[in-house]
Amino acid sequence: MKRLYCMAAALLAVALSAFAQGGNTGDGGPDGDYASLAGRVLNLEKKTEAFNFYFNYAGSYQLTERSGALSSAFRAKQLRLEVKGNFGEHLSYRLRHRMNKGQGAMSEENFGKATDIMYLGWKFSDKFTLIAGKMCQWWGGFEFDENPMFIYQYSDMVDCMDNFLVGTALVLQPLPGQEFVLNITNSYSGVLSDEYGPSAMTVSGGTLTAASHPLAYIFNWNGSFLGDMLQTRWSIGSYTQAVGYHDRMLFLGEKLNLPRFQVYFDFIGSWEGLDRLRIASSEIGAGKIVTDVRYLTYLTKMNWQFAPKWNLMGKGMYETATVPSLGKYRTSLGYIASLEYYPMKDQDLRFFVAYLGRAFLYSERSGIPSYFTNRLEVGFMYRIKCY
Repeated sequence: MKRLYCMAAALLAVALSAFAQGGNTGDGGPDGDYASLAGRVLNLEKKTEAFNFYFNYAGSYQLTERSGALSSAFRAKQLRLEVKGNFGEHLSYRLRHRMNKGQGAMSEENFGKATDIMYLGWKFSDKFTLIAGKMCQWWGGFEFDENPMFIYQYSDMVDCMDNFLVGTALVLQPLPGQEFVLNITNSYSGVLSDEYGPSAMTVSGGTLTAASHPLAYIFNWNGSFLGDMLQTRWSIGSYTQAVGYHDRMLFLGEKLNLPRFQVYFDFIGSWEGLDRLRIASSEIGAGKIVTDVRYLTYLTKMNWQFAPKWNLMGKGMYETATVPSLGKYRTSLGYIASLEYYPMKDQDLRFFVAYLGRAFLYSERSGIPSYFTNRLEVGFMYRIKCY
């Protein structure tokens, strides 16, 4: 009995941690060893990895309270189609498309916002891989690398990022468990006015002139130590959107990965000459883009497999926004807990009940009233391997 318990706990730990380190790809993690529907229903024996097809689907019933007002609804949290595969030892591809997102092509990249990923990869050797196309930028941090389907609530910074962009990445793996990535992408997916809206070409100091080379440069290090017990995801990067404005971001993620307990801590800092995240611009911009904004995020997340097929999750977030005219005008807090049940070991399916609390606190000088929200969710998450 004890052996069965340990085996079940280990399987659950693998299923959970698989979406944290992400195979050092920044694309939501490896897929795990789950049975496909084609294999189970049609009894098809899969002999190639050239074609893999997934549905990522999550839905819940949500009861929300804000300032004493209650509302509720059933909601589809995620619906993403995914196709990926490898042709031989060198060529790979991946497509991930959201069914509940705008389909119109953005003018700069000619991709719709609904298309998360569409890239080709060429593996020159076990140490060098080149990837090109629309991709998830190689920022660090473990929250950033999780499959979006398994996130109850992102931090404000990650939630507001535009991180699926066209570019290229050179991946170097000089040693087992150590990976370095040089990633160059566009800074935004449309022209500047597309990204910021009709009045967005105006800032407090005048008007904006779009940069001739609006690119983001990211250097990423992903490490694994002590038999994968200690993991790191660090990155630093800069990007330019308009002439005279430069932005910088820093991600530092560390994770303790034990057989039945995993916890990570992420720090994210963004120093923005031009408000890329647009949190401050939407709150205090008065129709103009805010400049010289600093965002800081501290977050931690814990998973504990306390019994076979069960997981307890807890997450805490502390975030601030600072602008020159108001100082640290905004502080947001997040506190989340969920109880998850995994009924089938050969399927990536979980049922959950979760509580999400948020506090948005503003300084008196900002003139914005503080408020609190509470949300209770009951639902499921299912990554369906069709083939």
